[in-house]
Amino acid sequence: MKATILKYGLLMLTAGTICLTGCRKFLDESDPSNYTEDTYFTKPEHARASVNAIYQSLRAPLSSGFGGGAWTMTEFATGQAATDLGQAVSSYFIKDLNNTADNAYGESYWKNYYTGIANANLSLARIPGINMDKAEARRLLGEARFLRAWYYFNLIQMFGNIPLVTAPVDLNSDQLKPNQAPVEEVYKLIVEDLTTAEASGLPWADASGKVTMGAIKSLLAKVYLTMAGYPLQKGSQYFDLAAKKAEEVLDSKQYKLFASYNDLHNPAKKNIEENIFMIQFKTQVIPGDWQVLIIPYNKNISAYSSETGGIYATADFVKSYDPADLRAKEGQFFFTEFTNQDDRTQKVKLGGYFIYKLFDVVAQTTTANSDLNWSAIRYADILLVFAEAANEVSGPGAKAYDAVNQVRTRAQLPALTGLTQTQLREAIWRERWYELCFENITWFDMVRLRKAFNLTTKGFDNYVGHKFSYGPVLKERELLFPIPSRELRNNPNLVPTKGY
Repeated sequence: MKATILKYGLLMLTAGTICLTGCRKFLDESDPSNYTEDTYFTKPEHARASVNAIYQSLRAPLSSGFGGGAWTMTEFATGQAATDLGQAVSSYFIKDLNNTADNAYGESYWKNYYTGIANANLSLARIPGINMDKAEARRLLGEARFLRAWYYFNLIQMFGNIPLVTAPVDLNSDQLKPNQAPVEEVYKLIVEDLTTAEASGLPWADASGKVTMGAIKSLLAKVYLTMAGYPLQKGSQYFDLAAKKAEEVLDSKQYKLFASYNDLHNPAKKNIEENIFMIQFKTQVIPGDWQVLIIPYNKNISAYSSETGGIYATADFVKSYDPADLRAKEGQFFFTEFTNQDDRTQKVKLGGYFIYKLFDVVAQTTTANSDLNWSAIRYADILLVFAEAANEVSGPGAKAYDAVNQVRTRAQLPALTGLTQTQLREAIWRERWYELCFENITWFDMVRLRKAFNLTTKGFDNYVGHKFSYGPVLKERELLFPIPSRELRNNPNLVPTKGY
């Protein structure tokens, strides 16, 4: 129990400090069991616990139930997701392009990721003052910098002009109600954090799920690729940086594609092989609860009591796959039927294309308590990052072809060859759409490319003006999610997102 308190108690350090300060007029005695920032960071184990606390914010947006789940926000924004969960109004607002600043999903990301940033800032400020092994301190600071970069990278892509806070904040801080920073300044910090983390001495891989060198270099490759595109449009120099950083991951030989798509949702494959960086869950301790969103509404197929039909793929998206593509076949990325919970010899037609790549079979059929991690960066993504960036730098080449064809070979598709740079560019984009769907990646690709996949032509439309297969048309405002209205009320220095 003590370890648990240390691990997560830092999330409330600032609030605790405020309470202690306010109570001094009433109390003359200090309680040695009450921690403040000044009294907590005194031992090496405090450093480890403080960094552990930074990870917690990764999990929060994955929380799911009858109100939906924040993680679905970027999926509904692609136009490739459907839902039967009528009471999850935030899903419909985004899906139908009627979003507002009151959307609960955006608020969840903003609140939890800034909590993660605050905890990272605290660790980065206090760990250097602890008397501990210098190499271990450097590794811990590397983890903290990666996680801060992760949170800022996601927030800047989602919300655009956001506050940049890099030090602990208290009631007297001039950053208590910060102004928004230029986008380029936020990206500068992200790159600085990741390049500093590269020198931290972290191992290439770690089966425990902590930040690794592979995760750091993979995220940096994705950051450079994004900076090459919109909104910064830094172009060829940053495509080159992205290609070289992704190539380091490929050349490390630390990672490989799973032989079977079933391993994408196999708890025995946590943090190894294709899974470069995952958000950690553990059955009976902190189980992954997004399972209730990915099963059909009241079809009696699941051990979970809540069958919500919260998110599934549109038929138009699944039918746009090549008929030979293994990923679109039953029980690979999607499923349309499953066994009845009361009689597993009987099949139930589900009435839609539900997301099997996220499906915990044991939890759904027996335990109702998932042991599945959420994959945040996997090797297939980095193969495609390298292929795209390398093609932009020097056109089709053997190594770019090899990277994209590894992904296609697993899907039982023929190898690409003999393409022009433009043809290979769009072929790689299509692989990203098909391979990485429903992993909180596609919408970010749409925004950095300013492109949307046309499910009819199999080509790419301009983002603004693209029509979803079920009717709504993307406008310029949908290039960002709105800064939450609660944040606007609490901080008058924030400027509302254009169009909301």
